[in-house]
Amino acid sequence: QVQLVESGGGLVQAGGSLTLSCAASGTIFRINAMGWYRQAPGKQREWVAAIIRGGTKIYADSVKGRFTISRDIAKNMVFLQMNSLKPEDTAVYYCNEVPAYDDYWGQGTQVTVSS
Repeated sequence: QVQLVESGGGLVQAGGSLTLSCAASGTIFRINAMGWYRQAPGKQREWVAAIIRGGTKIYADSVKGRFTISRDIAKNMVFLQMNSLKPEDTAVYYCNEVPAYDDYWGQGTQVTVSS
């Protein structure tokens, strides 16, 4: 069983930066791709970024050029560096496999961007 715990969210002004962390525990050796997702109030959860085992990174168009995903395989962690934040980035952010596995959703971490 895999457990994912997100942290690093907070309140930031537009244009600011935050770095989110995701700590994974359990049997994760089989995971090929990890990603970040977010859910804004009243909206469906959406995929944001992914990093594949070989290191390839892909991003949703809405965050491309502003967000950077990375991972530390030795520490079983995934990160999301978020720069030039916008109010529309306000959401609860989650990490999970790509594609997401329902049993792995954690509590997420709240990111609020004020204008």
